[in-house]
Amino acid sequence: MTSEYRHIPVLLDECLEYLKLKPTTTFVDATLGGAGHSLEVAKAIGAGGTLIGIDQDEVALAAASERLGALPDDQRPELHLLRGNFGSLDDLLLQAEVPSIDAILFDIGVSSVQIDTPARGFSFKETAPLDMRMDPGTQTLTAEEIVNHYTAADLTRIIRTYSDERWANRIAEFIVKEREREPIRTSDQLVAIIKAAIPASARRRGGHPAKRTFQALRIEVNAELDVLRSGLEAAIRWLAPGGRVAVISYHSLEDRIVKDTFRTFAAGCICPPEVPVCTCGHVPIVKLVTHRPVVPTAEEIERNPRARSAKLRVAEKLPVEPRAYR
Repeated sequence: MTSEYRHIPVLLDECLEYLKLKPTTTFVDATLGGAGHSLEVAKAIGAGGTLIGIDQDEVALAAASERLGALPDDQRPELHLLRGNFGSLDDLLLQAEVPSIDAILFDIGVSSVQIDTPARGFSFKETAPLDMRMDPGTQTLTAEEIVNHYTAADLTRIIRTYSDERWANRIAEFIVKEREREPIRTSDQLVAIIKAAIPASARRRGGHPAKRTFQALRIEVNAELDVLRSGLEAAIRWLAPGGRVAVISYHSLEDRIVKDTFRTFAAGCICPPEVPVCTCGHVPIVKLVTHRPVVPTAEEIERNPRARSAKLRVAEKLPVEPRAYR
Protein backbone atom coordinates (compact mmCIF):
# COMPACT_ATOMS: atom_id res chain seq x y z
CA MET A 1 0.00 0.00 0.00
CA THR A 2 1.19 3.53 -0.68
CA SER A 3 2.84 4.72 2.50
CA GLU A 4 1.17 8.13 2.39
CA TYR A 5 -2.16 6.55 3.27
CA ARG A 6 -0.96 5.11 6.57
CA HIS A 7 -2.64 7.84 8.60
CA ILE A 8 -3.84 7.69 12.20
CA PRO A 9 -7.63 7.38 12.54
CA VAL A 10 -9.13 9.93 14.95
CA LEU A 11 -11.27 8.87 17.95
CA LEU A 12 -11.02 5.25 16.79
CA ASP A 13 -11.84 3.53 20.09
CA GLU A 14 -14.77 5.85 20.70
CA CYS A 15 -16.19 5.19 17.23
CA LEU A 16 -15.94 1.44 17.65
CA GLU A 17 -17.72 1.67 21.02
CA TYR A 18 -20.57 3.93 19.93
CA LEU A 19 -21.34 2.21 16.62
CA LYS A 20 -22.39 -1.02 18.40
CA LEU A 21 -20.86 -3.26 15.75
CA LYS A 22 -21.94 -6.90 15.42
CA PRO A 23 -20.88 -9.81 13.16
CA THR A 24 -23.88 -9.15 10.88
CA THR A 25 -23.51 -5.35 10.69
CA THR A 26 -23.81 -3.50 7.40
CA PHE A 27 -21.40 -0.61 7.89
CA VAL A 28 -20.77 2.43 5.72
CA ASP A 29 -17.56 4.44 5.88
CA ALA A 30 -18.69 7.60 4.11
CA THR A 31 -15.15 9.03 4.11
CA LEU A 32 -13.00 5.96 3.56
CA GLY A 33 -9.56 7.47 2.97
CA GLY A 34 -6.92 4.83 3.60
CA ALA A 35 -9.39 2.72 5.63
CA GLY A 36 -7.94 3.70 9.00
CA HIS A 37 -11.31 3.36 10.74
CA SER A 38 -12.66 0.70 8.38
CA LEU A 39 -9.80 -1.71 8.98
CA GLU A 40 -10.73 -2.00 12.64
CA VAL A 41 -14.45 -2.07 11.84
CA ALA A 42 -13.81 -4.95 9.43
CA LYS A 43 -12.13 -6.92 12.21
CA ALA A 44 -15.13 -6.28 14.46
CA ILE A 45 -17.84 -7.33 11.99
CA GLY A 46 -15.83 -10.09 10.29
CA ALA A 47 -16.89 -12.25 7.36
CA GLY A 48 -20.56 -12.09 8.33
CA GLY A 49 -20.74 -8.33 7.89
CA THR A 50 -20.82 -5.95 4.95
CA LEU A 51 -18.52 -2.94 4.61
CA ILE A 52 -19.28 -0.15 2.13
CA GLY A 53 -16.48 2.35 1.69
CA ILE A 54 -16.98 5.65 -0.14
CA ASP A 55 -14.32 8.08 -1.30
CA GLN A 56 -13.81 10.59 -4.12
CA ASP A 57 -10.12 9.84 -4.42
CA GLU A 58 -9.07 6.92 -6.65
CA VAL A 59 -5.71 6.65 -4.89
CA ALA A 60 -7.46 6.37 -1.52
CA LEU A 61 -9.78 3.67 -2.83
CA ALA A 62 -6.84 1.70 -4.21
CA ALA A 63 -4.97 1.96 -0.91
CA ALA A 64 -8.06 0.96 1.08
CA SER A 65 -8.76 -1.97 -1.22
CA GLU A 66 -5.23 -3.28 -0.76
CA ARG A 67 -5.38 -2.85 3.00
CA LEU A 68 -8.81 -4.41 3.50
CA GLY A 69 -8.16 -7.14 0.95
CA ALA A 70 -5.13 -8.30 2.95
CA LEU A 71 -7.28 -9.26 5.93
CA PRO A 72 -7.68 -12.99 6.68
CA ASP A 73 -10.86 -14.55 5.30
CA ASP A 74 -12.52 -14.69 8.73
CA GLN A 75 -11.90 -10.97 9.29
CA ARG A 76 -12.83 -9.71 5.83
CA PRO A 77 -16.46 -8.69 5.38
CA GLU A 78 -18.23 -8.41 2.06
CA LEU A 79 -16.66 -5.29 0.54
CA HIS A 80 -18.18 -2.60 -1.67
CA LEU A 81 -15.66 0.19 -2.33
CA LEU A 82 -17.33 2.97 -4.29
CA ARG A 83 -15.98 6.15 -5.83
CA GLY A 84 -18.16 9.13 -5.06
CA ASN A 85 -19.13 11.86 -2.62
CA PHE A 86 -21.34 11.13 0.38
CA GLY A 87 -23.57 13.96 -0.80
CA SER A 88 -24.78 11.35 -3.32
CA LEU A 89 -25.26 8.72 -0.63
CA ASP A 90 -28.68 7.63 -1.93
CA ASP A 91 -27.28 6.74 -5.36
CA LEU A 92 -24.19 5.06 -3.90
CA LEU A 93 -26.18 2.83 -1.55
CA LEU A 94 -28.52 1.88 -4.37
CA GLN A 95 -25.41 0.90 -6.30
CA ALA A 96 -24.31 -1.29 -3.36
CA GLU A 97 -27.73 -3.00 -3.43
CA VAL A 98 -28.30 -3.05 0.32
CA PRO A 99 -31.81 -2.68 1.78
CA SER A 100 -30.64 -0.65 4.79
CA ILE A 101 -27.56 0.01 6.91
CA ASP A 102 -26.76 -0.57 10.58
CA ALA A 103 -23.93 1.90 11.15
CA ILE A 104 -22.35 4.77 9.26
CA LEU A 105 -19.32 6.94 10.00
CA PHE A 106 -18.50 10.38 8.61
CA ASP A 107 -14.98 11.66 9.27
CA ILE A 108 -15.48 15.15 7.86
CA GLY A 109 -12.99 17.47 6.23
CA VAL A 110 -9.86 17.22 4.15
CA SER A 111 -7.64 14.22 4.81
CA SER A 112 -4.06 14.45 6.04
CA VAL A 113 -2.92 12.98 2.74
CA GLN A 114 -4.65 15.69 0.72
CA ILE A 115 -3.19 18.41 2.94
CA ASP A 116 0.29 16.93 2.64
CA THR A 117 0.18 16.56 -1.17
CA PRO A 118 1.34 19.96 -2.49
CA ALA A 119 -0.16 19.53 -5.95
CA ARG A 120 -3.67 19.42 -4.47
CA GLY A 121 -3.31 23.04 -3.32
CA PHE A 122 -4.91 22.59 0.10
CA SER A 123 -1.90 23.68 2.15
CA PHE A 124 -0.83 27.23 2.85
CA LYS A 125 2.64 25.90 3.71
CA GLU A 126 3.59 24.78 0.19
CA THR A 127 3.89 26.44 -3.20
CA ALA A 128 1.22 24.87 -5.39
CA PRO A 129 -1.57 25.68 -7.85
CA LEU A 130 -4.70 27.04 -6.16
CA ASP A 131 -6.86 23.98 -6.74
CA MET A 132 -8.42 22.54 -3.54
CA ARG A 133 -10.84 20.19 -5.34
CA MET A 134 -11.41 16.94 -3.48
CA ASP A 135 -12.39 15.28 -6.76
CA PRO A 136 -10.52 16.97 -9.61
CA GLY A 137 -11.96 14.46 -12.06
CA THR A 138 -15.52 15.73 -11.77
CA GLN A 139 -15.36 19.15 -10.09
CA THR A 140 -14.77 22.28 -12.16
CA LEU A 141 -14.70 25.11 -9.60
CA THR A 142 -11.23 25.74 -8.17
CA ALA A 143 -9.83 28.11 -5.55
CA GLU A 144 -8.00 29.92 -8.35
CA GLU A 145 -11.28 30.71 -10.07
CA ILE A 146 -12.77 31.99 -6.83
CA VAL A 147 -9.95 34.36 -5.94
CA ASN A 148 -9.69 35.70 -9.49
CA HIS A 149 -13.38 36.08 -10.36
CA TYR A 150 -15.55 36.41 -7.22
CA THR A 151 -16.50 39.96 -6.31
CA ALA A 152 -15.02 41.57 -3.22
CA ALA A 153 -18.42 41.22 -1.51
CA ASP A 154 -18.63 37.50 -2.26
CA LEU A 155 -15.04 36.92 -1.16
CA THR A 156 -15.77 38.72 2.10
CA ARG A 157 -18.91 36.66 2.62
CA ILE A 158 -17.30 33.25 2.19
CA ILE A 159 -14.15 34.11 4.17
CA ARG A 160 -16.16 35.52 7.06
CA THR A 161 -18.94 32.91 7.01
CA TYR A 162 -16.77 29.83 6.58
CA SER A 163 -13.89 30.78 8.84
CA ASP A 164 -14.91 33.62 11.21
CA GLU A 165 -11.93 35.55 9.86
CA ARG A 166 -11.92 38.98 11.51
CA TRP A 167 -10.07 40.55 8.58
CA ALA A 168 -12.26 39.07 5.83
CA ASN A 169 -13.19 42.39 4.26
CA ARG A 170 -9.60 43.62 4.18
CA ILE A 171 -8.32 40.31 2.75
CA ALA A 172 -10.97 40.44 0.00
CA GLU A 173 -9.97 44.01 -0.89
CA PHE A 174 -6.29 43.07 -1.10
CA ILE A 175 -7.10 40.05 -3.30
CA VAL A 176 -9.13 42.16 -5.72
CA LYS A 177 -6.41 44.83 -5.87
CA GLU A 178 -3.64 42.28 -6.48
CA ARG A 179 -5.50 40.36 -9.19
CA GLU A 180 -5.89 43.60 -11.15
CA ARG A 181 -2.09 43.66 -11.35
CA GLU A 182 -1.66 39.96 -12.18
CA PRO A 183 -3.70 36.74 -11.82
CA ILE A 184 -3.36 34.89 -8.52
CA ARG A 185 -2.33 31.36 -9.50
CA THR A 186 -0.45 29.80 -6.60
CA SER A 187 -0.81 29.27 -2.88
CA ASP A 188 2.29 31.28 -2.02
CA GLN A 189 0.92 34.29 -3.94
CA LEU A 190 -2.29 34.11 -1.92
CA VAL A 191 -0.44 33.67 1.37
CA ALA A 192 1.60 36.81 0.68
CA ILE A 193 -1.60 38.77 -0.02
CA ILE A 194 -3.25 37.56 3.18
CA LYS A 195 -0.18 38.42 5.23
CA ALA A 196 -0.12 41.91 3.72
CA ALA A 197 -3.83 42.38 4.49
CA ILE A 198 -3.68 41.35 8.15
CA PRO A 199 -1.93 43.84 10.46
CA ALA A 200 1.37 42.65 11.90
CA SER A 201 0.06 42.69 15.47
CA ALA A 202 -2.81 40.35 14.51
CA ARG A 203 -0.50 38.01 12.58
CA ARG A 204 1.42 37.25 15.75
CA ARG A 205 -1.60 35.52 17.31
CA GLY A 206 -3.76 32.52 16.44
CA GLY A 207 -1.53 30.42 14.23
CA HIS A 208 -0.75 30.90 10.55
CA PRO A 209 -2.53 34.01 9.19
CA ALA A 210 -3.67 32.20 6.01
CA LYS A 211 -5.22 29.21 7.75
CA ARG A 212 -8.75 30.60 8.00
CA THR A 213 -8.91 31.93 4.46
CA PHE A 214 -7.65 28.65 2.99
CA GLN A 215 -10.29 26.78 5.02
CA ALA A 216 -13.02 29.06 3.69
CA LEU A 217 -11.91 28.61 0.09
CA ARG A 218 -11.79 24.83 0.48
CA ILE A 219 -15.33 24.76 1.88
CA GLU A 220 -16.59 26.92 -1.00
CA VAL A 221 -14.82 24.88 -3.69
CA ASN A 222 -16.26 21.60 -2.43
CA ALA A 223 -19.66 22.90 -1.19
CA GLU A 224 -18.80 21.02 1.99
CA LEU A 225 -21.59 22.28 4.22
CA ASP A 226 -24.39 21.55 1.73
CA VAL A 227 -22.91 18.13 1.06
CA LEU A 228 -22.76 17.42 4.80
CA ARG A 229 -26.43 18.29 5.31
CA SER A 230 -27.63 16.12 2.43
CA GLY A 231 -25.33 13.26 3.42
CA LEU A 232 -26.57 13.24 7.03
CA GLU A 233 -30.20 13.30 5.99
CA ALA A 234 -29.66 10.43 3.56
CA ALA A 235 -27.79 8.43 6.20
CA ILE A 236 -30.68 8.76 8.64
CA ARG A 237 -33.13 7.62 5.94
CA TRP A 238 -31.06 4.50 5.24
CA LEU A 239 -30.46 3.49 8.85
CA ALA A 240 -32.36 0.45 10.09
CA PRO A 241 -34.10 0.86 13.47
CA GLY A 242 -31.40 0.77 16.14
CA GLY A 243 -28.75 1.72 13.59
CA ARG A 244 -26.31 4.49 14.45
CA VAL A 245 -24.71 7.39 12.65
CA ALA A 246 -21.43 8.80 13.99
CA VAL A 247 -19.87 12.04 12.75
CA ILE A 248 -16.40 13.41 13.46
CA SER A 249 -16.13 17.13 12.66
CA TYR A 250 -13.21 19.51 12.97
CA HIS A 251 -14.57 23.03 13.07
CA SER A 252 -17.57 24.81 14.51
CA LEU A 253 -19.53 25.16 11.25
CA GLU A 254 -19.48 21.41 10.65
CA ASP A 255 -20.28 20.61 14.27
CA ARG A 256 -23.21 23.05 14.25
CA ILE A 257 -24.71 21.37 11.18
CA VAL A 258 -24.36 17.92 12.75
CA LYS A 259 -25.85 19.10 16.05
CA ASP A 260 -28.76 20.91 14.39
CA THR A 261 -29.52 18.03 12.01
CA PHE A 262 -29.57 15.48 14.83
CA ARG A 263 -31.75 17.72 16.98
CA THR A 264 -34.19 18.30 14.15
CA PHE A 265 -34.61 14.57 13.56
CA ALA A 266 -34.83 13.94 17.32
CA ALA A 267 -37.65 16.46 17.81
CA GLY A 268 -41.11 15.22 18.71
CA CYS A 269 -44.35 17.20 18.52
CA ILE A 270 -43.85 20.66 17.03
CA CYS A 271 -47.35 21.98 17.72
CA PRO A 272 -47.59 25.34 19.54
CA PRO A 273 -47.67 24.98 23.34
CA GLU A 274 -51.25 26.29 23.51
CA VAL A 275 -52.61 23.43 21.35
CA PRO A 276 -54.10 20.86 23.80
CA VAL A 277 -53.82 17.85 21.44
CA CYS A 278 -51.05 17.16 18.95
CA THR A 279 -52.16 17.72 15.37
CA CYS A 280 -48.79 17.82 13.61
CA GLY A 281 -48.16 14.07 13.78
CA HIS A 282 -44.46 14.72 14.08
CA VAL A 283 -42.52 12.02 15.92
CA PRO A 284 -38.81 11.64 16.68
CA ILE A 285 -36.83 9.75 14.06
CA VAL A 286 -33.57 9.47 16.02
CA LYS A 287 -32.46 9.73 19.61
CA LEU A 288 -29.29 11.51 20.63
CA VAL A 289 -26.67 9.08 21.92
CA THR A 290 -24.16 11.82 22.70
CA HIS A 291 -25.79 14.96 24.12
CA ARG A 292 -22.40 16.65 24.12
CA PRO A 293 -19.60 16.04 21.64
CA VAL A 294 -16.98 13.45 22.51
CA VAL A 295 -13.46 14.88 22.20
CA PRO A 296 -10.03 13.24 22.04
CA THR A 297 -8.07 12.51 25.18
CA ALA A 298 -4.87 14.37 25.94
CA GLU A 299 -2.97 11.18 25.13
CA GLU A 300 -4.53 10.94 21.66
CA ILE A 301 -3.78 14.59 20.92
CA GLU A 302 -0.18 14.01 21.91
CA ARG A 303 0.03 11.04 19.51
CA ASN A 304 -1.87 12.81 16.75
CA PRO A 305 -1.95 16.64 16.98
CA ARG A 306 -4.43 16.83 14.07
CA ALA A 307 -7.04 15.27 16.38
CA ARG A 308 -7.01 18.35 18.61
CA SER A 309 -10.16 19.97 17.18
CA ALA A 310 -12.12 16.76 16.56
CA LYS A 311 -15.66 16.35 17.93
CA LEU A 312 -17.73 13.18 17.71
CA ARG A 313 -21.54 13.14 17.78
CA VAL A 314 -23.72 10.02 17.54
CA ALA A 315 -27.44 9.44 16.96
CA GLU A 316 -29.52 6.25 16.81
CA LYS A 317 -32.47 5.53 14.52
CA LEU A 318 -35.79 4.94 16.23
CA PRO A 319 -38.63 2.76 14.92
CA VAL A 320 -40.99 5.24 13.24
CA GLU A 321 -43.86 5.31 10.80
CA PRO A 322 -43.01 6.44 7.26
CA ARG A 323 -45.28 9.48 7.65
CA ALA A 324 -42.75 11.00 10.06
CA TYR A 325 -40.62 11.98 7.07
CA ARG A 326 -41.79 15.40 5.92
